[in-house]
Amino acid sequence: MANIIFVKSSGELIEVEAQVGQSIMEVALNNNIDEVLAECGGSMSCATCHVHIAPEWSEKIESATEIETELVECAIDPDGYSRLSCQIFMCDEYEGIVVNLPASQN
Repeated sequence: MANIIFVKSSGELIEVEAQVGQSIMEVALNNNIDEVLAECGGSMSCATCHVHIAPEWSEKIESATEIETELVECAIDPDGYSRLSCQIFMCDEYEGIVVNLPASQN
């Protein structure tokens, strides 16, 4: 198990447990994190699971693929810390990862 800290645009923190191997998107959906829409269910054909990884975590996680990077560009208000939550899979090393939820997906 590893914890994820979701930060809503209002500043509210939601800490949840994740199973190793689950995507951040799956964890968000299983915990009713409404800001992660995930309309394609994780098949990487949309950008509705877009999140902003906290800067201190951006270098610690696996890099985005070229396809993910292209899809992130279609998200509303992407930045240098934008990722698709369906493409980040939890591992023990990600314990305490901070994921900022976009205001545009409220």
